[in-house]
Amino acid sequence: MKVLFVGDIVGRRGRKMVRRMIPALRRENDIDLIIANVENAAGGFGITPAVARQILAMGVDVMTSGNHIWDKKEVLPYIDDEPRLLRPHNYPPGVPGRGAYEGVTGEGVRYGVLNLQGRVFMPNIDCPFRCAEEQVSRLRKRTQVLIVDFHAEATSEKLALGWSLDGRVSAVLGTHTHVPTADARLLPKGTAYVSDVGMTGCYDSVIGVSVQTALPRFLTAMPTRFAGATGLASMASVLLDIDESTGLARSIRRIGPDLPTSSSDE
Repeated sequence: MKVLFVGDIVGRRGRKMVRRMIPALRRENDIDLIIANVENAAGGFGITPAVARQILAMGVDVMTSGNHIWDKKEVLPYIDDEPRLLRPHNYPPGVPGRGAYEGVTGEGVRYGVLNLQGRVFMPNIDCPFRCAEEQVSRLRKRTQVLIVDFHAEATSEKLALGWSLDGRVSAVLGTHTHVPTADARLLPKGTAYVSDVGMTGCYDSVIGVSVQTALPRFLTAMPTRFAGATGLASMASVLLDIDESTGLARSIRRIGPDLPTSSSDE
């Protein structure tokens, strides 16, 4: 089973990149399932129902998110009605939406997606480790294929969850920092892991925010209004090959982002 996970989609240019890349990637890699983190998909902050529907129409099967899921208030009624749009499961009881999704691929393979959020340098919500224990035990009664989006700031926390779930889930994929990490690998018991998938958006920026609006906050310590970056975009993603009978990963391969590594005049 081939699964494509698309890193945090940022703004309109990120969405355009997903629309452009998905058809060819699906065709070339025989992809069965596409998951994307969409918490910054609407103007770089949050998501709206219209943008969510647009992303689903592009071929994304499940949408995960994180702490910015609440930035656009119009998403609140929508997230209760659309099971394919997830928020972190470890928000307290009574919060709109849900944090896990169960589906079936076109080939008839049942799968689960679990969305969690870290607590180190993040809002102090319920424990992601305890939530993972409960939800993984529940979901594994119904499917062996289980993808975890861990939306967290600290690499140490992401690694700890990866080791905690090794051999019990198909993949633990980090999101949130918008910076792709070079540690995509299989853990010893067969769980695919990467500390951060990265951002799908404009990399000539400060994690998706225009340099012109981000720099003043660092230089003056004064509050400034952020604006989304413009320019060329790149898609950061990972491609998973999963044994659907065991739920363990055979491989994890990074696809993108395609960034310049030398000056154009060399």
